[in-house]
Amino acid sequence: MPLTRITLPEQTSEARIALIGDILHRTLVDTFDVPPQDRFQIVEKLPASQRIYDPHYLSGGRSDDFMLFTLLAGKPRSAAQKAALCRTLTQRLAEQLAVRPDDVMVVIQFNSAGDWSFSNGTMLAGEA
Repeated sequence: MPLTRITLPEQTSEARIALIGDILHRTLVDTFDVPPQDRFQIVEKLPASQRIYDPHYLSGGRSDDFMLFTLLAGKPRSAAQKAALCRTLTQRLAEQLAVRPDDVMVVIQFNSAGDWSFSNGTMLAGEA
């Protein structure tokens, strides 16, 4: 049950956004134990003045095409699952969209299933 925010450059096309979202979701299903129907993504396109980042911090060099994936998940994942997610997402974006690996940043946060209400004001009582 991850909720993902994808932050992209302002000039990113709608077609490219759709492909990025599809790649992310397939990667979550394949590596992060996410059910295929569990897709919740927020996409924001921001101008350069609102995407402030160091181009070299812990990176070989980020370009203006830098993208940030922020995931909030309702159940913890292992270190191996987190590593597989980051590695596979970066590889797929590079292979399918020619995204430079240095332009991909992923932040993963966890809370508990009891912190989610999917609808009707009802809190999730257990794992979905």
